Amino acid sequence: MRAILGCRGRFGVVLLLLAGIASLAGAAEPILIKMGTLAPDGSSWHQIFKSMGEQWRQAPGGGVTLRIYPGGVLGDEPDLVRKMRVGQIQAAALTAVGLADIDTAVSALQIPMMFRSWDEVDAVREQIRPALERRLEEKGFVVLNWGDAGWVMFFAKQPFSTPADMKKLKLFVWAGDNQAIDMWKTAGYQPVPLSSTDILTGLQTGLINAFDTTPLLALSSQWFGLAKHMLDLKWAPLLGATVIHKKTWDKIPVETQNAMRRAAAEAGERLKADIRAANDKAIAAMQERGLTVHAASPEIEAAWTREAEGIYPKIRGTLIPAETFDEVKRLRDAYRASAPPGKGAPR
Repeated sequence: MRAILGCRGRFGVVLLLLAGIASLAGAAEPILIKMGTLAPDGSSWHQIFKSMGEQWRQAPGGGVTLRIYPGGVLGDEPDLVRKMRVGQIQAAALTAVGLADIDTAVSALQIPMMFRSWDEVDAVREQIRPALERRLEEKGFVVLNWGDAGWVMFFAKQPFSTPADMKKLKLFVWAGDNQAIDMWKTAGYQPVPLSSTDILTGLQTGLINAFDTTPLLALSSQWFGLAKHMLDLKWAPLLGATVIHKKTWDKIPVETQNAMRRAAAEAGERLKADIRAANDKAIAAMQERGLTVHAASPEIEAAWTREAEGIYPKIRGTLIPAETFDEVKRLRDAYRASAPPGKGAPR
């Protein structure tokens, strides 16, 4: 009897140990998601991402830990896409430049001189968004939110206003996008391929003397300090999205995914509102620091429109899938035809 009781006692200890091991397994650490972004450290973008990360940490189902690497410390956007593919990071906040490294169809949302207003951009993006998200997911990336960084404008070290003026300058273009580089050259420009993290050095050394970006990025990166002339022309909207690699996403419990999507969508709306307001303020702040803003007369705007539309046949089917290009243009035209007065108005 004593032996039986002893066996039972030892069996009970084993059960307790097994229960403890199971409990420890169930209390595993949250999934770690490393996210890269070019958003400057401490900027409103960075702060909103941090707030989103706190909501992710508290999500049901165990949550996830978001570790953000801001300011391009992990490299340019093509570097971020490559690092997601090999598993060095799991997520990134990308502009359409980086997203196009995944699928070129995203570039259709920032065709030069295609849009006149944010109303047009929002209307077209909302309708084409499901198709773009499917294409990106087929390439292994899940979109958590969409956003934008303002209107892309041209900056230069010397006064300029027309396409002919710009063709005399050494213009920054994203390194690695060989088709776009060839397109600029064919159109008569002098593109200089660089990483965006090398723009400041390029301006300092004279390797480039012009670039295109949003006012907010020009201010936060201090590039405008070496290129104090800006043309007030909405060349294209700079759009983007926060994406996560699908292999990581599929490991996250569904209830956690749902909470993450809600937090990301909220962050996207905050980013959109904050950034659009901040770009106007950025222009004023740069003017106080010596920036000269050159107005684009109707004639100058018409010249840039002709310049852009002249390369549409070269963009369509090469830089952007033909069907996506055509759909964006169709949606834009439909919106303009049905928009109430004041919506989709000229720049």
